[in-house]
Amino acid sequence: MEKAIVYYTKEITPDNLIKIYEKLGVELKGNIGIKVSTGEAGSKGYLKADVIKPLVDKLNGTIIECNTAYPGKRNNANEHMKVAKDHGFTEMGKGVEILDDTGEIKIPVHNGKHLEYDIIGKGFEHYDSFINLAHGKGHAMGGFGANLKNQSIGFASRNGKAYIHSCGKTESPIKCWMTKYDQIDFIESMAEAATAVHEYLKDTNRQIIYITIMNALSVDCDCDSNQGDPVMNDLGIVASLDPVANDQAFIDMVWNSDDPGSHLLRERIDRQLGREILPYAESLGLGTRNYELINID
Repeated sequence: MEKAIVYYTKEITPDNLIKIYEKLGVELKGNIGIKVSTGEAGSKGYLKADVIKPLVDKLNGTIIECNTAYPGKRNNANEHMKVAKDHGFTEMGKGVEILDDTGEIKIPVHNGKHLEYDIIGKGFEHYDSFINLAHGKGHAMGGFGANLKNQSIGFASRNGKAYIHSCGKTESPIKCWMTKYDQIDFIESMAEAATAVHEYLKDTNRQIIYITIMNALSVDCDCDSNQGDPVMNDLGIVASLDPVANDQAFIDMVWNSDDPGSHLLRERIDRQLGREILPYAESLGLGTRNYELINID
């Protein structure tokens, strides 16, 4: 497979976010959904409105999310919208839609070892094109979160999240947390779900682009209401048409960093076998780990 192009800018500003989006050279059409994590109530690292609002407004996009499978303030649409409002997401573009508030749909998983299908929010069908706008950080269960996690767990409905977390054993948000599985199976299940979304978009002639903002680099995810402080300095923004390449670029920057705290993020990622999502996603045809990094500064 040819090298994927990954664009990079070191300084995280609204202008640079727009600049790196435009470098991708894709004109997103129709109704644009911008998938972010709205962040659990009490978290600190979610993407802030002052950084992303200018891009969302420029595209007149809608912030899109799905409810969580775990108990919290975002496991139902009413409470989730309150958190989204508190975190500034309802005051940009066309506002916020919780995709599984109106139901869910099953989409095919091809060549998966763990999942027979993926379950995404029904509101997905309201959109013609998408930005997978991820926050790069650690994660207690997945090791790290960026574009692949945002496309798998992120687009999944509440039941879909349970199905991925249980490696295809149950759709129940209650039963999934009592289900035993091997960690590698969960990592691979996320890759299968992310690939299912990619193939569904391709089959329905819709576009998606990938951007990761690498700031507030905590070992914890924005889904953690007790999210810890950042352990290393901000790295910048990467953008690509290839989610595997974009996540690989993020991981490479963490591994190549001489920041004194970077070892804490590396330890979190490897403890959970987080990097294993990359070769497995590549084997499924989702993208390539081989990329060329182009600095646009």
